[in-house]
Amino acid sequence: MKEEDTLMQKLASISDRFKEVEKQVGDPEVISNQRRYKDLMREYKRLGPIVDHFNQMTAWFADRDQAEEWASGDAPDYRELAEAELPDIALKLELGLKKARILLLPKDEIDDRPVMMEFRAGTGGDEAAIFAGDLYRMYQRHCEGKSWRWELVNANEGTAGGFKEITVRVEGEGVYGWLKYESGVHRVQRVPETESQGRVHTSAATVVVLPVAEDVDVQLDLTDVRRDTYRASGAGGQHVNKTESAVRLTHEPTGIVVECQDGRSQHQNYEHALEVLRTRLFEREREKQIAEQAEKRKSLVSTGDRSAKIRTYNYPQGRVTDHRIQFTSHALNAIMDGDLEAVISALRLAEQAELLAAQT
Repeated sequence: MKEEDTLMQKLASISDRFKEVEKQVGDPEVISNQRRYKDLMREYKRLGPIVDHFNQMTAWFADRDQAEEWASGDAPDYRELAEAELPDIALKLELGLKKARILLLPKDEIDDRPVMMEFRAGTGGDEAAIFAGDLYRMYQRHCEGKSWRWELVNANEGTAGGFKEITVRVEGEGVYGWLKYESGVHRVQRVPETESQGRVHTSAATVVVLPVAEDVDVQLDLTDVRRDTYRASGAGGQHVNKTESAVRLTHEPTGIVVECQDGRSQHQNYEHALEVLRTRLFEREREKQIAEQAEKRKSLVSTGDRSAKIRTYNYPQGRVTDHRIQFTSHALNAIMDGDLEAVISALRLAEQAELLAAQT
């Protein structure tokens, strides 16, 4: 069987599934089950673009069949018209089959999850904390530009500005699938505000992007969690500084410690901390799977190694370089203002190419 026939069979099967899901999301019993309805709607949205492409491909194959019939016929006018159209149809089908291969790549079920983003100052002292703050604002602008919800979870401010560490929760369509490439060490080369000699310094900050864990992902025994409260020192108004609203959770079997103090009540901070703890426990399990996969397929794009240097922001030269795919842009100011479309799109394409190569 030719590859185009195999691909069209797979697309046809997905089209059949799409019709089933479409029928189910209109069923009152399904609608009353919010969990089931939400899962089906997520599948419906994911399958929609694939089915649209299948319908387009079906139309192009029909055009090719018709043109080939005319090209082999006795009518000179039709034959001439068909011979002129066939190269254009062939190009559409070639590009369409390439797109079909990408659409049929296995999807990560957690790509639609919200994320916890953590920014931590690395080497470079005060300048590293300032750069962590710059990265925080860069991603905040980027996410707000996509109309994603951006919520502060916890912050530890730097002594000269920026943040020693800050955690946010981001929610929206396809959030993890888009931001997952951003985990790693981000390096900056520039003259710090505190530098009197005008010398360029190199500093670094780490970005961690974690898919938010759901209750079914992690069996968390609360008897394993020690809860401590203390007075908050960050945002939240005068009230948080007068009461023990900040929360520290320690998961004793693993030693994972989570602190939250930026909510306006102890209960809110506890719920935030619990979600972060579940997410980190979930990530521990995922890291084992990622390590196993890495043994099978070496990936430049998404190794899961948070200690890997992934990107450099060179201010004197106005240049941003992503070291995983040798991507270079001289639009540093636009990128720091949140325009990350080009670099993240390039990373996605590189990963798709890796996955396609692994299938051959």
